[in-house]
Amino acid sequence: MGPMDSGIRDVRAERLASGAYADVFSDLHPPLSRHEAFVESDRCYFCYDAPCMNACPTGIDIPLFIREIAADNPTGSAKTILSENILGGMCARVCPTETLCEQACVREAAEGKPVKIGLLQRYATDHLMANGQHPFDRAEPTGKSVAIVGAGPAGLSAAHRLAMRGHDVTIFEARPKAGGLNEYGIAAYKSVADFAQKELDFVLDIGGITIHNDKALGRDISLDALKTGFDAVFLGMGLPGVNELGLDGEDAAGCIDAVDFISVLRQSDDLSQIAVGRDVVVIGGGMTAIDVAVQTKLLGAENVIIAYRRGPEHMNASDFEQELALKNGVIIRHWLQPRALTRNDRGEVCGITLDYTNMADGRLSPSGESITLASDQVFKAIGQTPAEAVLTGAGIALSRGRVSVDDEGRTSVPGIWAGGDCVAGGQDLTVAAVQDGKIAAESIHRTLMQQPEKVSGFVEAVMTTSADGTPLPEHRTIHTIQVVG
Repeated sequence: MGPMDSGIRDVRAERLASGAYADVFSDLHPPLSRHEAFVESDRCYFCYDAPCMNACPTGIDIPLFIREIAADNPTGSAKTILSENILGGMCARVCPTETLCEQACVREAAEGKPVKIGLLQRYATDHLMANGQHPFDRAEPTGKSVAIVGAGPAGLSAAHRLAMRGHDVTIFEARPKAGGLNEYGIAAYKSVADFAQKELDFVLDIGGITIHNDKALGRDISLDALKTGFDAVFLGMGLPGVNELGLDGEDAAGCIDAVDFISVLRQSDDLSQIAVGRDVVVIGGGMTAIDVAVQTKLLGAENVIIAYRRGPEHMNASDFEQELALKNGVIIRHWLQPRALTRNDRGEVCGITLDYTNMADGRLSPSGESITLASDQVFKAIGQTPAEAVLTGAGIALSRGRVSVDDEGRTSVPGIWAGGDCVAGGQDLTVAAVQDGKIAAESIHRTLMQQPEKVSGFVEAVMTTSADGTPLPEHRTIHTIQVVG
């Protein structure tokens, strides 16, 4: 990396030629053609006790959906997939199949070349969505209502299953758009052509689901209000906060939350206007670290380094993701832990000092040596944090900051369920969040059919009152989106 003597930072947009952005951010895994899908489906052994199915967090009958593709029935195949995972289209794009179903494939064990389950799943679900078909019908209305906090994978999965059972579902989403990490947090080359919003529209086609955007828990609504106004509540708000490095000057220009940067990138209509530095350092070892490192490299950063405090075997990012970063010119350096930020005369970050670390008796400690790297931008990708204060204030039991739930997603407070990244012991995967939402929805359904009616008229009060009971200002009026299937 370049010298820091002058403290001059090189952060700018339009590092690439105008026509290059569409090419470098093209689909990471192009879809299979019909012929390719036939050939690939023929490689499946259709195992009776399929290890791939056991490895799928949502329990999709993988041999069945592949057999249906082989029989030239992609619509039936998609129904098999979506009956267990309503977000099967996105999961086919972002799920780490290399560590789940494809790793368990018997062809992987025998040949090191598994059946391309993820691409076959995408082939089927894309076919059905392209035909504008929604494969499920809504049951007769039950008269019960459920509030869902968070329109991410867990919330949407729960909402669809509950709506399908005949319940009225209202989702409160803190962001301007629904979709959660599928919309805001997935690398742009994994979800092209606005797929997250197309899948959202597909989910809402079931009917009976209303979404209120810009509606945050603890700011606009409270759990007590939701408990009173609805028959059940599901929490799927994910992890709204970001862990800090704990360094002086961390709030200076150039020290950036990786999640926020990816969100801005995903919402941009013109990638050429995203400013990146010449020298970039990413702190972290998970999927977010890989995503932000690769994307800054694709945007034209010359030198991108991921610094991780432990060894490669400890990284949360899969081997495939690490290899993807290396193929795109990202350097991954292990056993480095941030110690201090360097700032120029204008207070902007222009470098970072990291201590070399080692492991002894299972404990990480500095080795006494350090290195200072020039960095126009330092990205923090060391994990996200839950909304502890809001949850504990409502009496919900937590474990290490996340919601404690039982096997059905029930929290310590009767009438409140939770799932996805906000719960303790989760896998922090889209597919796992979908499963959490599905399991909780079925538990809610069983419970609701034995409970009394909701408090009449309370939903309208929630719409016009803040969490502390004061009326919302006029500019905070919520626009309701009602989709009727």
